[in-house]
Amino acid sequence: MEAIFIYILKTSGLITLFYLAYYFLLRKETFFNSNRWFLLSGLITSIVLPFVVYTKIVWVAPIRTNFTLPINTTTQTIPVEQSWFDTHLNLCLVLLYVSIISILLLKFAFDFYSLKRVIKGQTIQNQSDFKFVDVSENIAPFSFFSYIVYNSSLYNSTELENILEHEKIHSEQNHTTDVLISRIFCIVFWFNPIVWLYKKAIMQNLEFIADAEALKKIADKKAYQYTLLKITTHENCVAITNHFYQSLIKKRIVMLNKNQSKKKNYLKYALILPVLGAFIFLFQVKVIAQEKEQKEVKEDIVINTKSDPKDVLVYKIKKNTTDKELDEIVQKLKTNHEVIIAFSDITRNSANELTGIRVDIKRKNGKAQIMQTSGNEAIKPFGVVIIKNEDGTESINLQTGEKTHQPVTMSESPDGADDYNINGDFPTPPTPPTPPSFPEGAMPIANVDMSKMPKPPVHPKDVNDEKAMRKFNKAMAEFQKKMEAFEPDMTAYEKEVEVVMAKREAIFEKEMAKFDIEMQQFNKEMEKFNLDMKQHEKDMKQHEKDMKTFEKENK
Repeated sequence: MEAIFIYILKTSGLITLFYLAYYFLLRKETFFNSNRWFLLSGLITSIVLPFVVYTKIVWVAPIRTNFTLPINTTTQTIPVEQSWFDTHLNLCLVLLYVSIISILLLKFAFDFYSLKRVIKGQTIQNQSDFKFVDVSENIAPFSFFSYIVYNSSLYNSTELENILEHEKIHSEQNHTTDVLISRIFCIVFWFNPIVWLYKKAIMQNLEFIADAEALKKIADKKAYQYTLLKITTHENCVAITNHFYQSLIKKRIVMLNKNQSKKKNYLKYALILPVLGAFIFLFQVKVIAQEKEQKEVKEDIVINTKSDPKDVLVYKIKKNTTDKELDEIVQKLKTNHEVIIAFSDITRNSANELTGIRVDIKRKNGKAQIMQTSGNEAIKPFGVVIIKNEDGTESINLQTGEKTHQPVTMSESPDGADDYNINGDFPTPPTPPTPPSFPEGAMPIANVDMSKMPKPPVHPKDVNDEKAMRKFNKAMAEFQKKMEAFEPDMTAYEKEVEVVMAKREAIFEKEMAKFDIEMQQFNKEMEKFNLDMKQHEKDMKQHEKDMKTFEKENK
């Protein structure tokens, strides 16, 4: 469950990263086709990159520590009572996640049904690779793969030609695939608001592409813009299709009249690469520290220690130790070492793993030691360590942790504590530098009042109502006159937008220059870090040699 949560978190983070890069770097550029592939590659990268893990293995010598474990004391972990909600929080989150996905999938299926209902029973005209469907409903024109659906009675011949050229571009370039992919991502990552903005950016960019390509085949640019305005009156549409009117009309008109971006701005696409590299370096590098291979210690082990003991026996207890094996340990300790040991308060989970146990040890000298642990997770391995010294005495120890095969010397101390002593200094690895933050933040906004832009009349719902249609055509003629009068204001607005974009470009280049300097410093620090890592590896090798020498001297 934790692995799935981390994967979803990383994927959401990458989607956010690509969206911010598009929003601040590419949104205002006229590289519409390149932006399309950038946005799609962002979605693909976000689901693939979390699986790319670079594994680095560091060989280390066994770590020796100094610690003291007092006797005649009780170590006990008392479980805290939790509410039902706290106990089943993960289950509740999963149910919530799946429930909302199910609702969105039902909505997705309903949209397919709505599309099928619109096309079903209609006359389909096949022309080249397109399937034209002329319907009678008051519905906005749209395309779905090779299908192009429209109502020819709502438009004159020029408007209909503009609409069909626009929808052909959607169909030729398979824009429906982009729509479906973005919709699926919204279903899976519904909790991330950036995903919904990402989908909106994809849909808007597809409209920019269709507008730009359609204008290459249309002579009257102004008539095409009037067609855009007229389509705004048709609000009925099918959600999973490419609508003729999808993005904000003002943005589309501005982009239609915008000058082509400079080719040097293509370099902005490469700026995402160092950020992805930093993501891999920070989150996708798995460092595995492996110790020098040692003989696996079972129940009977012979090891020489600093206090020159002769024999060391370890009775290891793991999460999978059975009740029968626990009874065998009790009998062996009693028979071979005259140690009375008792296991009680044993609890197991559904996998029959130990989750709680109490260990009571009574030694020959009358001293006792108690250890108890309990909880919801399986226990960590521990062992009863018996060390037989050369003088015939035995030292007994309860040792916890993964390294119960590395018992330590136990000696009687005046205060009744058992002291464990093993010395050794372990080299500390260097700390990697932190990469600089990518430039972002608020940009200047053009102070232009577009509230005076005339609003188009609402198209009658009943196209057969002659009186309503005459009234609409009259209102449409007045609207076109107002638009012609408003055209100088539109020109001024476009100029202001160009000025604002120039200011933004200047700010961005300044911030990017600062970012480049910080990246150069970061690269220098990384070079130093790599040198430090090489030195650390040398220190580790020297540490291994020192440990071997230490072991030989203490044999």
